[in-house]
Amino acid sequence: MYLTAREISALLPGRFSMLMGLQAESFHRLERLFALRMRAPGIYMSDVGDGMNVHLELRERHAYTLELELTYAFHDPDTGRRAPEAQIRMYTDARLAEALHCHPGRGRWDVLDLRAPPPLILRHRLRMASFLSRWLEFLDAHGHAPHTLVAVSAHHDEPLPA
Repeated sequence: MYLTAREISALLPGRFSMLMGLQAESFHRLERLFALRMRAPGIYMSDVGDGMNVHLELRERHAYTLELELTYAFHDPDTGRRAPEAQIRMYTDARLAEALHCHPGRGRWDVLDLRAPPPLILRHRLRMASFLSRWLEFLDAHGHAPHTLVAVSAHHDEPLPA
């Protein structure tokens, strides 16, 4: 027995379901990697000895959201901006982490037209969520964890005194 294309698509998760799944997965990975819900806003660095220090700036903490930026702080020779870079909003009540954008210095509307159709916006959000999920998986595999994340001064990559 063979399934039709419509029957196959009915068995597969829709794009919105995939997006929500990736956002939930990213929330749990961020929590496991960096224990962000118990950290104060500030700048942190995770060093696992591989020469690729992860820089995390926990910008804002609200009752149900955290706003943060994650980067290696490499500089793009063309733009001079940090790359890769992800701006993330964590919804602590819904347990979701949304990648607001993953382009150095560029917001969603720099990538998409203001009148972009919803399917295009959803595809863009899926690409960002997928990138964030894979990056967090990579960081996890390389040993980044809450104990490797230390607060640093705003101007230097030196740990702050305890």
